[in-house]
Amino acid sequence: MGTVQQRLQRFLQRPGPIGDLLGRLEARTGIDRLYLATGSVAFLGLYLMFGYGASLLCNLIGFAYPAYSSIKAIESSSKEDDTTWLTYWVVYGVFSIAESFSDLFLYWFPFYYVGKCLFLVWCMAPVSWNGSQVLYQNLLRPCFLKHHQAVDKVLGSLGTKALDAASTVTREASRAALNVVHEAKKD
Repeated sequence: MGTVQQRLQRFLQRPGPIGDLLGRLEARTGIDRLYLATGSVAFLGLYLMFGYGASLLCNLIGFAYPAYSSIKAIESSSKEDDTTWLTYWVVYGVFSIAESFSDLFLYWFPFYYVGKCLFLVWCMAPVSWNGSQVLYQNLLRPCFLKHHQAVDKVLGSLGTKALDAASTVTREASRAALNVVHEAKKD
């Protein structure tokens, strides 16, 4: 299986966006890619703890790569990658809603953005036990299966009421417009 350092070395040597970027940096600087990666992660962690704009950086990490990968998944013929990224976005959306309530208190903690960033990276990690799969299968899916019929019923009712309201507004606006036209013709 190898040590953590050996597995990290193999990961950093693999072709792909990270491996390619580190390869170019290694060729230009002469610094081993393991040190470049470790230094970058350390800098990112410190910046997320103490840097200005840590919230923006953390949100970019949670959005940019998944958005890019989602577009690639849409353009591919495979359904599996579509499901993977749809699951990520469902978990990301639920997390964002929950965070909007807790953010007022949690962002004061110095490790909040580091923890949030690690959580988002775990949710998008290219492994079968990534956060979005674990959370979806163990929390969101059971909740959805338990309550989706009631939610569908409420949404259907709201849709009917919205169509009725739109129809009424349209009908009243048409009458008002006709009245304005008739009044204009009288003058």
